[in-house]
Amino acid sequence: MFEQKFDFYDKTTLKSYNLDVTMRYQLTMLDSLDPFTRIHSENVASITCRLCEYLRCDKNFTAYCTICAYLHDIGKMFIPSKILNKPDRLTAEEFDIMKTHTLIGYKMCMDDIRLRPYALGPKYHHETLDGTGYPEGLVGNLIPYEDQIIKVADDYDALVTKRQYKTHIHISDTLKELIKDTEPNVKVAALDNAAQGVKLGKLNKKVVKALFKVVIDDTYYEISCVTGYVDYLKEQIKRIEQILEYEEKMDKAHSEKKKNYYKEGMEMLFQEGENFENIHKIYHEYQTAHLTRKEIVNKLYEEIKIIKKLQV
Repeated sequence: MFEQKFDFYDKTTLKSYNLDVTMRYQLTMLDSLDPFTRIHSENVASITCRLCEYLRCDKNFTAYCTICAYLHDIGKMFIPSKILNKPDRLTAEEFDIMKTHTLIGYKMCMDDIRLRPYALGPKYHHETLDGTGYPEGLVGNLIPYEDQIIKVADDYDALVTKRQYKTHIHISDTLKELIKDTEPNVKVAALDNAAQGVKLGKLNKKVVKALFKVVIDDTYYEISCVTGYVDYLKEQIKRIEQILEYEEKMDKAHSEKKKNYYKEGMEMLFQEGENFENIHKIYHEYQTAHLTRKEIVNKLYEEIKIIKKLQV
C-alpha cells in the first residue's frame, strides 16, 4: 500500500535564502559529528531560520543566525561518545565535560577565519535569561539575540526528539513545557549569578510566541500531507468497490461468458500485488487507513485550537 510521506520539519524556508551556497563550507564541518547531532543541528537551523522570519529579522541577520544555529553544537565532536550518547542521566562530572562543548565550539570557530563570524552561536546557545545557563551565566540582554533565538529552537527540538514525535498531535504539551521556561523560577533567586535575572525566565517570551506560529504552520503542513493521502485512499477504495461489484456480478452470472467478462473487468482494475485472493483484505486495509487518517486530521485541527489559546 502506498504510504504518504511527511517530514516533521519543513526546510523549504531555508531554500528561499539560498543558504546551500553560502553554507557549503560550514556544512562540511557537520560531517564530523555523529548522525544524531548532525540531524539535530540541521533541525535547529531550520527552526531558527523560520523563527527569524516571524520575528521580522532582516535577511542578512536571518542568514547569519541560521549559520550560527547549524554550528551551535560543533564542539560536540570532541566530547567522548560514551558521554555524548549516554542514554541515562549524566553524572555531575560528565555534565561538566558535556558543557565544555560550548567553549570548544567557540574556539573552533575563532581558529578558522571562515567560521569566526559565527563563533557566538556555539558559545552562548546554552545561556538563559535568568542567569542559570552556561558557560558564563549571562543575564537578560547580555546574551546575544541570535543565541536567545537558537536556545528556543534547540530546546524545542530536544523535547521533540526525546518524546519521539512523528506527528504534531499533542505537540502543545511540548509548547507548554517551553512556556514554563519563560516564567521566573523563584528557587534560583538566592543564587549569586542569577540574582539579576530573578524576574526573568530561561527563554525569551517573544521568541517562544514566534515558535507557536512556526508549529502551527507545520501542523497545517502535516494536515495537507495527510489530507492528500486521505484523497488517495478514497480513490483506491472507490476502485476496489468497483472490483467487488464485478465480483458479486460474476458470482451471480449464469453463463461462463458473463463470468469471464466480469473476471476480466476485475483483472483490469487490479494494481500491482492485488489478486482475487487478497483483494478483500486490501479493501479492509484501505478502509482502516482512511478512517485512521481522518481521525489524525481531526486531532491536528484540535491541536491548532489548543496552541492558539496558549498564553506566554
